[in-house]
Amino acid sequence: MSRHIVIVEDEEAIAQNYCDALRRQGYKVTHYRSRREASEAFANRLPDLAIIDVGLGDEIEGGFELCRDLRARSPELPIIFLTARDSEFDVVSGLRLGADDYLTKDISQVHMMARITALFRRVDNSQKPSNKETEIVRGNLRINMDRMTAHWNDKLVDLTVTELWIVHSLALNPGHVKNRQQLMDAANVVLDDNTITSHIKRVRKKFKEHDESFDCIQTAYGMGYRWLTETK
Repeated sequence: MSRHIVIVEDEEAIAQNYCDALRRQGYKVTHYRSRREASEAFANRLPDLAIIDVGLGDEIEGGFELCRDLRARSPELPIIFLTARDSEFDVVSGLRLGADDYLTKDISQVHMMARITALFRRVDNSQKPSNKETEIVRGNLRINMDRMTAHWNDKLVDLTVTELWIVHSLALNPGHVKNRQQLMDAANVVLDDNTITSHIKRVRKKFKEHDESFDCIQTAYGMGYRWLTETK
């Protein structure tokens, strides 16, 4: 059965261009022009992946609202923002709401397809039995990959799937530097350097909401990131 991708985009010509490209790759594609139209459809059935523009008609941040609604319905559903808005504020806002990726409309179709393929590969891998350590404890951190949860001081940290895999990759080998490519491989997703940086910033913020002294993710400038804590 073909994967079902939904595109929420108010500009008809742009939407049809993406729809045609995705259909050529064998995907089933549905296009919605507004947040309301998409929300009504999602109430009945969710797609396998959603591609959303930020500005939808008169709703300047309609895409953000739709992402929030989608994430509440399904924590695992892959969500990509595809928009002309490329400010760091918008990127961080999109990731904060739970999107897995944030792309600008000048991206090539080949690059976009690679990111979509990577997200679906992650979904498939998460459903397969794994020989990897399913639960790890690093100081105050406890991650359970079967349940896809992370706790800090026994408090649940509300991480997206991408953020969870990034933290898991870092905490698996404390003190070892993970470069951006290794973090992308761990999360089974294709991200650019700025998006990785935005994910790391957001992860730190989420941990600090539970513990202001949190400082376990260290930047190794020019190299990547490492997790600093003693293994228990």
